[in-house]
Formats: sequence, structure tokens, C-alpha cells
Amino acid sequence: MTGPSYPASRAVAREMEKYFAQHLAAVRHLSDEPLAPAPDAATIEAIIDGAFWASLRQEEGYFPKISLALLPPEEAENPLTFERPLQLTPSALSRLAPAVERPGIHLGVWKSGDDLCAWGTTRVIPKLCFVLEVVEPGLLVIKYRRGQDPSKFVNVAVLKGDDIKYVDEEDASLPDCPAMLTSLLGFGSATDSVNILVQLAVSMRAHGRGGALLVIPQKSTTWRDSIRHPLLYAIQPSFAELTELMRQDEANRSSRPWQEALRRSVAAVAGLTAVDGAALMNDQFELLAFGAKIVRRKGGKRVERVIVTEPVIGASALVIDPEQLGGTRHLSAAQFVKDQPDSVALVASQDGRFTIFVWSPCEEMVHAHRVETLLL
Repeated sequence: MTGPSYPASRAVAREMEKYFAQHLAAVRHLSDEPLAPAPDAATIEAIIDGAFWASLRQEEGYFPKISLALLPPEEAENPLTFERPLQLTPSALSRLAPAVERPGIHLGVWKSGDDLCAWGTTRVIPKLCFVLEVVEPGLLVIKYRRGQDPSKFVNVAVLKGDDIKYVDEEDASLPDCPAMLTSLLGFGSATDSVNILVQLAVSMRAHGRGGALLVIPQKSTTWRDSIRHPLLYAIQPSFAELTELMRQDEANRSSRPWQEALRRSVAAVAGLTAVDGAALMNDQFELLAFGAKIVRRKGGKRVERVIVTEPVIGASALVIDPEQLGGTRHLSAAQFVKDQPDSVALVASQDGRFTIFVWSPCEEMVHAHRVETLLL
């Protein structure tokens, strides 16, 4: 390709070449499923460079959103193949973007002769396949496919202009690491409950209005001490559509109608979190209320300190006043978790930040996990 080079692409490419080589070597002898080819630094650099400049180009008033997967067409499942591969230029990528911007569609990239080209599209890619996603102008995410589910990915690095964040997988081994964060990092059992919370988090962040979701134990009644009554938007009986969907057997869950019903139900619940206040759900996914106002429990102490971490290499844990976290949603969520330590609070900001609040027995304070890097 010709034109200016994106300054961050070369440094990131070297790191990603090492990362993918190490991960592929570690799992190659353990996996019966075909694995993706190992990407080299020069190829990674060219993909990042082309995608970055493409992300800044408007096509008919729209900025491109596109997912690039590095693999030859013969390793894709049921691919749509172009008669003539297209050179991987910013102009070509921006023109193609409307055709591949929907979730789950990847633009396949591989060498044709000496040139890196887009050969077609695919929905299913091998495990550990290098994927670069253009999220918005100047914002790129490097990820790979994990596990048996072709729709599950793990974020590796986030590039925003000259700001580069590498995901720190070691956070999964920290004491008190919540199961939701472990799942987002690509570790753990990824149980049904964890997967639902992850999907809710993605949907909450996507609506862009900010929101809060409080998750409490099903048999708990003490949460009422931390909510102002009467509840303006109490739900009676509780909304149990998610509960009923998750009770269906595994055979049904692989069907398209079930997946679509789950998507609609998650979107419906996530939308309610945008109402001023917080949505309340128990750990069996029954929605109890939304727009709830959080108050300090009678006799409880004001939350004065919160430990904040982000699963990014080089980021340090900070102990701060909770008012530094953001607005009222963050402060009230921290207070709720302090008063109800068996609960979890999920808070989305309008600017895209996302925080998981849990009580940390090790630190004896509320722990705020910043996870927006993992949700892109």
C-alpha cells in the first residue's frame, strides 16, 4: 500500500506476532479443531495500517465498521469468494464496509501473489484467528476466536489513535476476580449466568445512554434496605423471560429462534437500564424493577474508598474517593455494593466506559473493575 503510515502499527505488529505465535504453540497439540495460521508482523502492520486510514474515511456520510479476519479462503467455512481479490487499500475497505458491517461477518484477508488482498467474506473462522475490528474512526480492536462457539472472541489490544492498550490476562488470576471478568478475559467456565451478564453489559454499553443494573441473590430481601420505596417502576410479577429461556435444554439453545429470542430479551432488559435510577435483577435473571433510586442502608457508612483496576498491561490499581469514578450512577452503585456485599453492580457511562462493582473481601472495600476495553 502507498500513503502515510499509521505510527502505532509497526510497534503493535511486533507485539501481536509474538502473542499469537505463543498462543498457537501452546494449544496446537491440545486442539483437535483446525487452528488459524500464525500471522507475521509485516502482514499485521499492513492490516492495521489500512484499517486505521479506512476508519477515517466517510463513504456516503458513514464511517466504516468492519471486521478483518486473516486466513486463506480454503480455511474458511462456507465462504463468499470474490472472483477477483481486492487490494487492501483504505478506499477499497471503506467502499466494502456497508456490505460487512453487521455483526458476525468478517472480510477475509490473505496474500494474492505479493499483495495483501480481501478475498471475500465468511461467518465462521478457525480458533485463534487474527481479527482486526474497526469500531469507530481511529478505534481498532485486535481479537481472536476462542472455544467452540464461533461467535465468542477475546480482545487482545485496543488502539485509539496513539493510545495503545494491551489486555492483561493476568487479571484473571487476581484474588476476588469476578466470574464475569474472568469470562471476558477468555478464562473460566463461562457459565450461563456469566454469559448473560456479559451480553447485558455489551447491550447496555451499545445503547449509549448510560445505565445501571444491580444483580442480587434470588433469596435476598436485604436489598430493599438500600432502595427508596415505593418503587416507581416495580414489576409484578417479575419479568422472567430470560429465566425461561435459560431453562430450556441445550438442544434448543443452538437453534436460531432461541438465539434470536435471547437477543431480543437481553436488548429489552438493557434498554430499561437507561431510565434514571437502576434496574434490579436477581441472579436467576428475573427482572424486579427499573428506575430504582439507591439510598444508603440505615445505619450503614458512606462508601469512602474504592479500589479501581483495569485489565490493561501497565495499569496500576488505584484507591480513590468514589466521587472520582464518574456521576451519580457510579457513586450510588458503589454504595449499594458496600451495603449489599453479595450483589454485583454493572454501570455503563454515556462516553462508553463500563464498570463492574463487587465487594472485595481481600481488600475489604468495593472493587471497581473498568472493563470497556474487553467489551469493544
